[in-house]
Amino acid sequence: MNPVIASALTPLLRLIDPETAHGIALRALRLGLAGSANGEHPRLEVRVLGLRFRNPLGLAAGFDKNATALAPLARIGFGFVEAGTVTRHPQSGNPRPRLFRLTEDRAVINRMGFNNAGIDAYLANLARRPRNIPVGGNIGINKGSTTPERDYPALVEALAREVDYIVVNVSSPNTPGLRDLQGEARLRAILAAITAAVPAHPPLLVKIAPDLSQSGLEAVVATCIEGGAAGLIVSNTTIARPPLRSPQATQAGGLSGQPLFAASTRMLAQAARLSAGRLTLVGVGGVATGADILAKLRAGASLVQLYTALAFEGPALIPRLLHELLAALDAQGFSSAEAAIGADI
Repeated sequence: MNPVIASALTPLLRLIDPETAHGIALRALRLGLAGSANGEHPRLEVRVLGLRFRNPLGLAAGFDKNATALAPLARIGFGFVEAGTVTRHPQSGNPRPRLFRLTEDRAVINRMGFNNAGIDAYLANLARRPRNIPVGGNIGINKGSTTPERDYPALVEALAREVDYIVVNVSSPNTPGLRDLQGEARLRAILAAITAAVPAHPPLLVKIAPDLSQSGLEAVVATCIEGGAAGLIVSNTTIARPPLRSPQATQAGGLSGQPLFAASTRMLAQAARLSAGRLTLVGVGGVATGADILAKLRAGASLVQLYTALAFEGPALIPRLLHELLAALDAQGFSSAEAAIGADI
């Protein structure tokens, strides 16, 4: 099926419960119903983290928690895909309903709670991963875990030979106490434990919350540099509530989508200035157009991710955004995506 045709059916999914619709979308991908698109564009190629990305647009963690649809996601044009968040042990997550569309705001609120099938199922699914694009593994701790300094290294050890980079998720608002791990002492201990257990681990990135204070961000950047992390993903969902129109706006959980764009991009630019080229940055939050991708690149991101816009628009969004990005590069006088990285810093 052509991605445009598949996307034309996306509004039908918005007529049903969002979590059920998400499951249907994953099954459709696995059945090959999303079609394919060309993700190779010489001007969009980016080389960072010791890897080649055919374009800088990737899928953020959360969409394919169990790594069941990585190859179909590669076929619709993404430059890379991040699967997870995965935990050591299976867990069901928080009670339903836990996923809410804010259609008027082009946003989503989720309080999923790291629902996933666990690392063993995840590893089995990675055997079918695509080999033509980088694949990242996003890792977290089980609810109630009191041993993150053991859990994260165990997950890194399990994934070290199976993925191209690993993301330490310490910023989801839906696992009690998780965001406390962004604190300087806890994050330093986690990074040190990973390096001690798996010295030859793939590039390690830390995913942070958009709600960090300036001093908190400064501490995270310094800790990641000192602790040997390769980069930061800026940012996860927010617990803040900017002005919203949807009746679902009062739901508890993390907000993603267009209302997050400005705040996450400001934090991205701050992280770029603080890290001064010592960390690879991935910009996430509210990306819905090619101009949005370019804004993240200009703010210091080498790579950009999205998720919420895909849920609203369907698979035809990806080739459209790549076309829009090429047009935006031309309009703003950049020869390539790499030439735009950090242009505003």
